[in-house]
Amino acid sequence: MTEILAIIPARGGSKGIPRKNIRLFSGHPLIAWSIAAAKQSEMITRVIVSTDDEEIAAVARACGAETPFLRPAEFAEDKTTDLPVFQHALRWLDEHEGYRPDVVVQLRPTSPIRPKGCVDDAVRILLQHADADSVRGVVPAGQNPHKMWRLPTGGKGPMRNLLEVEGIEEPYNAPRQILPDVYWQTGHIDAIRPSVIESGSMSGKMIYPLLIDPKFTVDL
Repeated sequence: MTEILAIIPARGGSKGIPRKNIRLFSGHPLIAWSIAAAKQSEMITRVIVSTDDEEIAAVARACGAETPFLRPAEFAEDKTTDLPVFQHALRWLDEHEGYRPDVVVQLRPTSPIRPKGCVDDAVRILLQHADADSVRGVVPAGQNPHKMWRLPTGGKGPMRNLLEVEGIEEPYNAPRQILPDVYWQTGHIDAIRPSVIESGSMSGKMIYPLLIDPKFTVDL
């Protein structure tokens, strides 16, 4: 059986909205929505919440997730990135249980509203493409970066356009209809090969898209 592990990262020290991960969102703790998405998946075989907080861990267990460890404090700081959190989880599971999944799925609690099936769709895309390092959810970008600018240090002097477009001399003056379509990554879903995480990346270089309807873009 293919082992598909969902990891939901949820530290206790949220600054913008204190205790955000267990605050009620539409009648349920925020983290419950991501746990439910994993539990409703046809392909996810295990659901773990990585947290440094006992209260979050208790809520996660009540919602049906496992919390086999508490995340060390050095992996739960304000500037901690996803990579060491996921490396710690995979290392702990391997060392303590001999458990090594075939696919890791990241479900961020801060993107609670997901289209039905998006978790399984991401996993299937990854498994169907041997060259894929990961699959990441994206939506059409709300602002066109071809019409964005870089300002010089101090804001004085001429600007430089952010992006060049092959075949279009001045993309910032071009109608948007002839500019390339651009997409923004969301926090809905990432499906990643564990070897990519272990080698030091949360995505690798070969990233396949899962296009998500923008109406589901809720980032808390």
